[in-house]
Amino acid sequence: MEGPRLRAAGPGDAAGLLALKQDLDRETSFMLLEPGERRENRGDVAADLARVANQVNAVVMVAETAGQLVGYAEARGGRFRRSRITAYVVIGVLAAASGRGVGAGLLRELELWAPAHGIHRLELTVMAHNQRAFELYQRMGYTVEGRRRECLIEDGRFTDELYMAKLLNTEGHEEHGTRHPGG
Repeated sequence: MEGPRLRAAGPGDAAGLLALKQDLDRETSFMLLEPGERRENRGDVAADLARVANQVNAVVMVAETAGQLVGYAEARGGRFRRSRITAYVVIGVLAAASGRGVGAGLLRELELWAPAHGIHRLELTVMAHNQRAFELYQRMGYTVEGRRRECLIEDGRFTDELYMAKLLNTEGHEEHGTRHPGG
C-alpha cells in the first residue's frame, strides 16, 4: 500500500474533514467527542478552515488515501504575544489506517511547518490508557509534563489524561517577533 498524501487542508476539505471527525467519534473513545455530540456542519468546518488559513500560527493537516481522508492533525497557536509560540495539537487517525505511519507522518508535517510559523512548542493531551498513542508521542519526542487526574468520564469511569509536549528547534526563525531568552 502506498503511503497517504499529507497536506494542509483548505475550505474545500470541509465535507471530508467533517465526515472523518464523525467517523472518529463513532469508532474510538479516545477522541473527546462522543457520537452525536458534534454540532458543526460542513459550512462551520469550511469557515473554520478559512480562519485557520488566515492565522500564521495555526494549521490543519490531513492524510489522504485513494481520495479519502484517513487522518488529520491540527495545531492552533496561542492568540496573545506571550503564548503564540505554543500550539495545541489534536490528532485523529481512522482504525483502518492505524499502524501505517499516518500519525507519525502527520506529526512530522506539523514539526516541519511549526518553526517557520513562529511555533516553538507543540503540546497535546492523551488519555492515560491510550497506550498506542502514548508510545507514538514518546517515539516522536514528546515528554510527559503532567497528569490531569480523573478529568474525563468514559463509559461511567473516571479517566486520567497525560499532558505531553515537545520543544522544537526554532533557531533562525525569529521573524515572527519571538525572541529567545538571552537573545
